[in-house]
Amino acid sequence: MEIENPTPLQWRFSERAQKLQSSAIREILKITMRPEIISFAGGLPSPATFPVERLKVAFDKVLSDQGKVALQYGPTDGYGPLREWVANSLSTDGAKINANQVMMTSGSQQGLDLLGKVLIDEGSKVLVETPSYLGALQAFSLYGPEFVSVPSDDGGLMPETVATLGQGARMLYALPNFQNPTGRTLSVERRQALVNICAQLGLPLIEDDPYGALSYRAEPLPKMLSMNPGGVIYMGSFSKILTPGIRLGYVVAPRALIEKMEQAKQATDLHTSQLTQMVVYETIKDGFLDQHIPTIRKLYSDQCDAMLDALQTYFPSGVSWTRPEGGMFIWVTLPKHIDSTKLLAEAVEQHVAFVPGGPFYGNTPEQHTLRLSFVTVPPAKIREGIEKLGKLIASKI
Repeated sequence: MEIENPTPLQWRFSERAQKLQSSAIREILKITMRPEIISFAGGLPSPATFPVERLKVAFDKVLSDQGKVALQYGPTDGYGPLREWVANSLSTDGAKINANQVMMTSGSQQGLDLLGKVLIDEGSKVLVETPSYLGALQAFSLYGPEFVSVPSDDGGLMPETVATLGQGARMLYALPNFQNPTGRTLSVERRQALVNICAQLGLPLIEDDPYGALSYRAEPLPKMLSMNPGGVIYMGSFSKILTPGIRLGYVVAPRALIEKMEQAKQATDLHTSQLTQMVVYETIKDGFLDQHIPTIRKLYSDQCDAMLDALQTYFPSGVSWTRPEGGMFIWVTLPKHIDSTKLLAEAVEQHVAFVPGGPFYGNTPEQHTLRLSFVTVPPAKIREGIEKLGKLIASKI
């Protein structure tokens, strides 16, 4: 039946919804779908690293042997054997991690959202690096924090500044390994200093570590979790070492926090896909990652070297960049008069894309910065794209 003279719907969005903004990276990715674009924009793992056949076998086995369990509702905190695997992989001689400290999440992005829900009130002080991961800033912003930017230098976050800045804060968020967006790595000395200062303040320290396994030239540095399991919240992900399409991450934290996050997750999605968790466990339980991760490291190392060589060849003087020892990103600092957002528009006309640096700052953005990702672009295209970008930058100096 037709309703006569219906009143147009009046969308009265909540204050929280009105604060939402689209991700700068996600918007740029719409451009990079064009086949002619050489994209250094997305933080996407290379599809060449996805173990498609291994996962196919695991799906078949799980569905054949345990299909009714895999397709049923599961526990909120996650599939028990996979949580045990995570706990064992993170345990050290001095820091034993128990499975009841592990909660599986629908990607590490959900972990960030749940941490925001249970730790942040309107106006809460939250310490972040300068610059910091855009996805974390987005997730936390929804809960109305006051971001406090912790100074950084070429060695990453400067721990000594936290003693003052951290007074009264709810948490400190950091990516110590091959940081997104800069590619920087915290030294062992800075890690220990940061852990000690946070412990003295009673300040929860979030160690987000999606890239830690992707070290090019050496074994990964010790995790801050191992230095103080009672004060560090560790976040991991299978997106960079298996595939992001499975949307599987995890949070490791003291039991009191895990219980509260579990309650929040129950209200969000009940539980992460049982099927996905069982398939991942089947894939990795026999040591597959020990053989698989070195192939990712080699591919990314070669492409990182290709980009560093191209930057050295084609970028003009007055431009500087980081030299990561792992991960997926290089951070570029331009002369201060060049706005990277405006530069992007011109670069796209030249069929090259990157991410402007401004959105990665919790407070005052530095618009003369940008992020480059090299892992999905073959070396010849890296060289072509960097040459075009270098000429464009040189025309503005």
